[in-house]
Formats: sequence, C-alpha cells, structure tokens
Amino acid sequence: MAVLWYEQDTLAVAKGLTYFGTATENGELSDTQYTAILDNSTEFGQLTPANAQKWDSTEPSQGVFTFTKGDVVPARAKANGQLLRCHTLVWYSQLPSWVSAGTWTNATLTEVMKNHITKVMTQYKGQCYAWDVVNEAFNEDGTYRESIGPEYIPIAFQTASEVDPDAKLYYNDFNIESSGAKSTAALNVVKDLKAKSIRIDGVGMQAHFIVGSTPSLSAQTTNLDSFTAQGVEVAYTELDIRHSSVPASAAQLATQADDYANTVSACLAVTGCIGITIWDFTDKYSWVPSAFSGAGEALPYNEDFSKKPAYAAIVKVLGGAATGAATKVVDAAVPTSVVSSTAVPVISANSTVLSSTAAASTKDSCKSKAATTLSTAVSQVTSAVAVPTTTPSTNSTTPATGTVAKYYQCGGTGYTGSTSCVAGTTCTVQNEFYSQCL
Repeated sequence: MAVLWYEQDTLAVAKGLTYFGTATENGELSDTQYTAILDNSTEFGQLTPANAQKWDSTEPSQGVFTFTKGDVVPARAKANGQLLRCHTLVWYSQLPSWVSAGTWTNATLTEVMKNHITKVMTQYKGQCYAWDVVNEAFNEDGTYRESIGPEYIPIAFQTASEVDPDAKLYYNDFNIESSGAKSTAALNVVKDLKAKSIRIDGVGMQAHFIVGSTPSLSAQTTNLDSFTAQGVEVAYTELDIRHSSVPASAAQLATQADDYANTVSACLAVTGCIGITIWDFTDKYSWVPSAFSGAGEALPYNEDFSKKPAYAAIVKVLGGAATGAATKVVDAAVPTSVVSSTAVPVISANSTVLSSTAAASTKDSCKSKAATTLSTAVSQVTSAVAVPTTTPSTNSTTPATGTVAKYYQCGGTGYTGSTSCVAGTTCTVQNEFYSQCL
C-alpha cells in the first residue's frame, strides 16, 4: 500500500514551533524499518538520546569518561540534519555505583558534579540545541529529593552556562504539566536562578500521561504561561500517554487521541512553547510496559509501525490534510471530534517511506525548511486510508465555506478558509498566525 507521509516536523514548524521530535535508543538503530521513519527529518526534526548520555554511560568510573554510546545519536542527528536535545547531566537515577554508594561531603560531591558537567558538555559542545541540566529534583509535594542541598541546582546551571554558552539550559521534570506543588517548585527554580543572574533558558514538561487523566487543554496552557511569564521557553520533552491496561478498546484509543490533541494544542497556543518530543514513537520500543505493570500502548505508532488514531489527531491539530481514494478503513476508530472524513494515512509494516528533503541543523535554519515538502508528499500518494465519520465533510481541514471541525484551524494571518466552527466549539485565537476550533 502506498504511504502518505504527513511530516509532523514540517507541519509543526509551519505552525511556529522549532521542532517535532522523538527520543531513541542505540539498540533500536539496527531495526531498518524503525530507522526509515526515525531518519526522516521532515517527520522528526529533533532527536533525544534516551539513555546514552546519562551519568552511568558517560562516567562509569570516577574520572574515566567514555562517549562511545553517547556519540551515536548525536552523529545520527547530524547526518540527518536533525536538532539534538541532550539528556541529561544531573539526575538522581541511573548513577554509577561509585557515585550512589560513595562517601561524600557536600563539597567533594559538588566538585564531582561540576567535573562531570564540564567533561560531558565539552564533548558535545556545539552539537546540542538544549541540555537537560537538572532532571527531576523534586518529590511530588514539591520538596527536594535527597541531595547535596538545593544549592546544587544553581551550581549545576552556572557550570553548564560557562561550558557551553550557546546551548539552551533546561530544568526537566514530570508531573509539572499543570498547577500544583511540584509545578510551583519548578517555577521557583526559574525564579531563584533568575534572581541570582544564573542562566536558565527553558523548562521541560516530560508529559508521561495516562489516558483519560491527562490535564485539560486549559490547565496545560495556563501552566505553560506561568513559566513563559518568567522569561523562559517551554517544551514537552518526553511525551507519551499510556493506557492503564491493554489491549486498548476503540473508545480508549479515541480518548488517547483527544489527550494527544490537547497537549499538542497547548503547545501551539503558547508562544513560548517551542517544541514537542515523544518518548520514542512506536510501542515496539516504549519504556512503559517495563515501568508500569499491565500498562502500555502509549505512543502514536503501533508495534507494527501502523499509525493510531493518536497520530491522526496530532496531524490534524498541526494542520495536516490530504485527499486520496478511500481504499481501507483504519483498524481502530479515529474520534470524530478530531478527524472528519478526510483521508488519513496509515503506514504499515511493508510500507515504503517517501524520501525527505534535508533538514537544517540549527534552530534558525530549521524554521526555514521549505513548506513545500508536505505538498510534494501529497502529490506522490496513490492511495490513502479513509476514516469514517457520522457527518460527511469536505476533504479539507480548512474549507473555504461550511464549518470547521474541532481542533482544526479557523483563522490567523494569511488564513483564507472558513471561520465557522462545528457546533459546540468556538474559533479561539491562539496567536496572530493561528486560531483553532475548541
């Protein structure tokens, strides 16, 4: 079956984001079906090494650094013209035993931390769009995890700033995606560093969500706004939305699609939200089943690389549209609140990926990727997958007349389509370039 390659990164950049990306692992890179998707820089414009740059991989013995594992994904990103988010320098987990079981004073451990940051960042200087400098410093109630004291955070950021003045420096955590004690604690990190004139450029919302319990669109946008108001950018850095039990039903897949749509919509709605990274893209390599007993199916691609309703929902929110012959019905129903009768792509296990244009390797040039890549892909389609709906509509997410479906674009600078939203939704201004039926 021919494939319509929707190019999530191309769509995201066209909407004003810097990238749409994915995490990956070295052990997955021998899977050629997987890498055919991973290496398409119009689908994923950014890569994150999930584990290979962590402390246990880069400094397994004190003062002995090895970057054999850590160099793999950066080299691949460079070859593909993809941005690189580097992850992570200081974290309480995945530490080598010489750190976790050592006998330290605050002073000696601080020096060890500073040396580790310096050596690792020097290795990747000039390669990383951003570094997760400190990862998961807080308990759920907003108190610090056991550490060498709260001052390690300013020391870590100051050290990182001195080593690589060009990389964006992030604080990264989970369960800070909506208001609460933990989110407040992360916000206070930003305020504290700013007050000390220590550089912090961004906050990463990991967004390891649960289907049906994902924060609402308004809760997410309000939270993102609270961080950008402090003068930092924000990004979703490890997005996945897991089912508590599997296999998921069609209704659960529809809810998952809505949850993904809300999160992507939240980023589009906040000017300072610069990108979205999913924590790998296929269930075949998801970390979720090994971490949460009985849970799974958290990612937009199934294990066989076919695409879920969640993928269609992401594409629709990003403004993707296509036409094509209705040849097959998607295995799992796509929620009609997200997708109309417009043809929706499925990439199957025996599909061939369309060739991509080379993506730029810097932030500015990334934003200048030709928007024509999507129309080029559309022109190469010979068949597509139609998604059934109870209400027929035109084959466009932005019809010139008629009503616009939920999550579709309904306004913005240069927009010429209909501004009338489907019943129950309102055309809501997100920024000057983009209004959306919500």
